[in-house]
Amino acid sequence: QVQLVESGGGLVQAGGSLRLSCAASGRTLSSYAMGWFRQAPGKERELVAAISQNGVSTYYADSVKGRFTISRDGAKNTVYLQMNSLKPEDTAVYYCNAGATYYTDISGYRYRGQGTQVTVSS
Repeated sequence: QVQLVESGGGLVQAGGSLRLSCAASGRTLSSYAMGWFRQAPGKERELVAAISQNGVSTYYADSVKGRFTISRDGAKNTVYLQMNSLKPEDTAVYYCNAGATYYTDISGYRYRGQGTQVTVSS
């Protein structure tokens, strides 16, 4: 089992930045692809960023490309999501996910954190 705990969410003005962290316990993340999903009220869950096990390959949704950066630190067993140039439409609960073999295999993510709220004001 893997326990994931997100942090770093909050309220920020449009154009601002936040860095989300996802700390894992119970098992090393090195064998898992990692993904950040988000879900806004009334909308479906969306994969916004994902990273391969070795950190070499990444995926970004078109809506965040060029503004968000996903990274991982094996020594700290932690994954990050740096979010710059935030927009009101980025407002959502952001969830860290682990467990996929392939980083864009949405159905493969088996573990999920409790989520952290990101609110971007206009």
